[in-house]
Amino acid sequence: MSGTDDELRPHGRHEVASGSVPGRTWSALRRAMQPRASRAQLLATALVAALGFALVAQITQRDEQALTGLRQSDLVQILDNIADRRDRLAAEQSDLEAERRDLTSGSAGSQAAIDAAQERLDALGVLAGTVAAEGTGVQVFISDPQGEVRAARILDLVQELRDAGAEAIQVGTARVVATTAFTDVPGGVAVDGDKQTAPYTILAIGDSQTMATALEIPGGVLASLPEGARGTVAAKEEVQITALRPVPTPRYAQPAVTPTATR
Repeated sequence: MSGTDDELRPHGRHEVASGSVPGRTWSALRRAMQPRASRAQLLATALVAALGFALVAQITQRDEQALTGLRQSDLVQILDNIADRRDRLAAEQSDLEAERRDLTSGSAGSQAAIDAAQERLDALGVLAGTVAAEGTGVQVFISDPQGEVRAARILDLVQELRDAGAEAIQVGTARVVATTAFTDVPGGVAVDGDKQTAPYTILAIGDSQTMATALEIPGGVLASLPEGARGTVAAKEEVQITALRPVPTPRYAQPAVTPTATR
């Protein structure tokens, strides 16, 4: 055999040095790269956890105290409101499931899709305040001879109506939508810049019994009006909301022109 072959053939016994064992090297490297929490980090985590627990306990205790102070009839009324809301959500779920079946029913699906789109368009128009609405609902009347009712109080009433399932709301001559702003102005309350003065009339379309019950809860929005002000709510078989919001003119963004760099 040639001398070149002898040079390439290993001679004798070859072992890896003990200090260069791959398994041990990688284990040590992994241990070195593992994050280690310092005592300060552990202490901060414990403090945050304790603060969160105390906050949750305080909120729970406050809610329990608020319910403890109510009479049995008040608790029953609150429970009825929760049950009504559950029933409304269940009915809405049933309607949506029926609509899905119609849309996937083959030949009748096209017409069902058109009808569903039109109903959706009408519903969006009511929510946006661009179309009139009518139906069962409530009429709320607030007298305020001393001018003590503020915008925040009117907003609280509107929020209570929304929580009770109101589909359309009108305050005085102004239509209320998701972006409506309530501000205090001399002599009254401005609704999206439209000044309203006492006595205030609020119309809402929806389940009249549910909304009336929500407003008449002891300690609720009507019961907590400022001294001298008085609020009443009446369920109506037909409420007409005629105030409309103008349709905004669509605006489109334009791409910015990037100036060319000069050298």
